Amino acid sequence: MKDEKGYQTLEVIAEADKFNQWMFETIRPYCRGNVFEIGSGTGNISHFFIQGDYRITLSDTDTFYVDYLKKRFSGPNVISVDLVHENFYEKYEYLFQTFDTVVLLNVLEHIENDEQAIENCRQFLKTGGSLVVLVPAYAFLFSAIDRHLHHYRRYTSKNLSNLVSKNKFVVRKVFYFNAMGVLAWMYGKVFRLHAIPSKEMKVFNRLVPLAKLIDKILFKKAGLSVIMVAQKDV
Repeated sequence: MKDEKGYQTLEVIAEADKFNQWMFETIRPYCRGNVFEIGSGTGNISHFFIQGDYRITLSDTDTFYVDYLKKRFSGPNVISVDLVHENFYEKYEYLFQTFDTVVLLNVLEHIENDEQAIENCRQFLKTGGSLVVLVPAYAFLFSAIDRHLHHYRRYTSKNLSNLVSKNKFVVRKVFYFNAMGVLAWMYGKVFRLHAIPSKEMKVFNRLVPLAKLIDKILFKKAGLSVIMVAQKDV
């Protein structure tokens, strides 16, 4: 069943081609081999992987998005996966220890039991495989937009690293992404917006070169999102 708020947000973000490419370029160095993208949505980032000839499996919990992805992309395997399914081990055992990289982009904040989700991600990875996670940053930024998108929380680099380390992962890298976006999100919070405005997103998309420069100047020590790369331990 399609989540209208979530779908509208993905459609707005889909128009921000420069922003999406920036996100992909930021995580690309950490994605290798057989890639599993969990929570692909409408494929805003997926299509960059596909254009780059990555071996990739796409997935979502929502059957609407699974069907959407199958219609949009003819190449990659597209499956339905629920990271906290009550019969997770029986339902998805055929995928265990299959992938070199598991990618979760703006997914973990939607899952109430995020620790269980991370533990289950581990099952999909080969030994030594990489987990790449991007989540929204800073609890003080939690807003009406977060609530309408069914977010349970926002993270810091520290609590995300602690969460992942509990589950036999070794954190290799953690940093912030899109510092300029903090101001945009604060604007939305102050004015109690319930969705990401299309007009403002288009303006931000044109400012991506400036946003990249700001991240470089700040050494990625602050941002609207946290990105973490971890490796599956033995």
